[in-house]
Amino acid sequence: MHDGTLQRLFPTAKFDEPLRRYTAWKIGGPADALLEPSSIRELLSAVERAREHGVPVTVLGGGTNVLVRDGGIRGLTIRLAKSLKGVELSGETLVAEAGALYPVLANMTAARGLAGLEFATGIPGTVGGAVFMNAGAYGSETVQVLRWAEVLRDDGEVVRMGPEELGLSYRRSILHDHPGWVVLRAAYRLHPGDPEDLRERIREFRALRMNGSPNRPSCGSTFKRPPGDFPGRVIEAAGLKGLRVGQIEVSTVHANYFVNLGGGTASDALRLMELVCEKVRERLGVELEPEVRVIGEP
Repeated sequence: MHDGTLQRLFPTAKFDEPLRRYTAWKIGGPADALLEPSSIRELLSAVERAREHGVPVTVLGGGTNVLVRDGGIRGLTIRLAKSLKGVELSGETLVAEAGALYPVLANMTAARGLAGLEFATGIPGTVGGAVFMNAGAYGSETVQVLRWAEVLRDDGEVVRMGPEELGLSYRRSILHDHPGWVVLRAAYRLHPGDPEDLRERIREFRALRMNGSPNRPSCGSTFKRPPGDFPGRVIEAAGLKGLRVGQIEVSTVHANYFVNLGGGTASDALRLMELVCEKVRERLGVELEPEVRVIGEP
């Protein structure tokens, strides 16, 4: 679509914006138009305007667990992290907008003596992304605490969906089958706990993450767990730590993290993922399935 049309439709957006600035992997071509809405109302209005004019819409959360291809994203990209981050607490129910960060929610609820989201300290993503992926860590998953999520569907309706309607399973939801749907808010069911005990648990989780994670840009976990095993252990057992394509490397710290050594491209990352899958299959007979979401144009 002509730049002038996008500028007319979305005057507060950034245009031809490099998406590597907004992804944890520091990879990604330009967005034709990048909008960071200041409210759910602005988000709904932008999506409605885009749909009326045939402009494709892509939603970007915190930029983790995502690989933006080198050609970038056509149409309108809506970034929710650091924009839609409103949070409300009522009794033992937390309601958070889609751009709220999971670690922030973990710390806030623990300080208030509300238990259930401590695992979220190990998930550097947003509420919307966590619902989309049924994000989890340290033996807990979003589905265990989620009450409902408000979702904007393709037909323009905003519906409230429970965990069963969302089809939450291991790193998956019904949203994978409906990429045009947008998570707006989510509610969590918590329970009382001792604030100091909860904060200590968060400190333990944070230490585990820091000790087991490489200190370089990555998307987080690259592959899902194969049945009865862990992807990092399988990749290491196949002798693939340190394998590199271009500037993307299988981390020598944790083999399920593929790190950007500087200037890495999406093409590098995708080729390395293919190579690892091939070699793990050949050497161990194990099939790996990507956890990372790939979006954009080649």
